[in-house]
Amino acid sequence: MHLPLPRDKHDTENAQALIALSWEELRPAMPQILEWVQDVNWPVASILLPYLGGIGPRLAPYVKTVLASNDEQWKYFVLQGIVRHSRELAFELDGELQRFAHTPTMGELEEGVAEVAREILQCQIITVVGQ
Repeated sequence: MHLPLPRDKHDTENAQALIALSWEELRPAMPQILEWVQDVNWPVASILLPYLGGIGPRLAPYVKTVLASNDEQWKYFVLQGIVRHSRELAFELDGELQRFAHTPTMGELEEGVAEVAREILQCQIITVVGQ
């Protein structure tokens, strides 16, 4: 099956077509799909981020690849736009979140990665205690 991946950052038509597909259809292209959320100012990102946030823990292996990259802005956007909206996904990424929160690199500090990781972890604690 040919997936309707965006052709450019303004291709909201293909982004809309993507989010209409099932997880099984999208899974093989998830690394490429995540590339379209490297900048939240891109129109395609505003369509994809809410959808990706709803996928949950199945997204963890793909998000871990982003979080292991050297692109601190992309890490920030993925944490802020996807991970913070899924408690289950955040649980799967606990090791990465703990590292960002407690031993961030200078770039992760400067781009807000450490701060958003701490916020996500704090929400996890509140959610678990409040259940």
